[in-house]
Amino acid sequence: MALQQLWIEPVGGIIVARIRGELTEALLRECQDRVVSLARDTQYSRVLYDTLELEAPGIDLVILQQKMVESELQSINLRRAFVVQNTRVAYLARLGFGEGDHRVFYNDLAAALSWLQEPATGASGA
Repeated sequence: MALQQLWIEPVGGIIVARIRGELTEALLRECQDRVVSLARDTQYSRVLYDTLELEAPGIDLVILQQKMVESELQSINLRRAFVVQNTRVAYLARLGFGEGDHRVFYNDLAAALSWLQEPATGASGA
């Protein structure tokens, strides 16, 4: 049985997306589509990306993510927290998600959840 690479579910008012292993274009598109669809269906605007088990993607996937976020911003506004295991994945997440309302956390799911539950004060990108 193959290990599931993508798990997305609403949990306590937040959309949780767990991604593990090697990121492919198909997996990236599926993740984006499912998060946006779930956000529209539930009216949730906060997303936690747990990428602790994700291998760092190539720059081509980062550029694809930028394009998807740009097109998404016309229809939906999400606050995102990324939990990463290292500086490389953190840097790529920042590049991929641009200037939106997001923040990167190193190995700290609790801090990411706490930040997501705070009132939004605008774009942070920290």
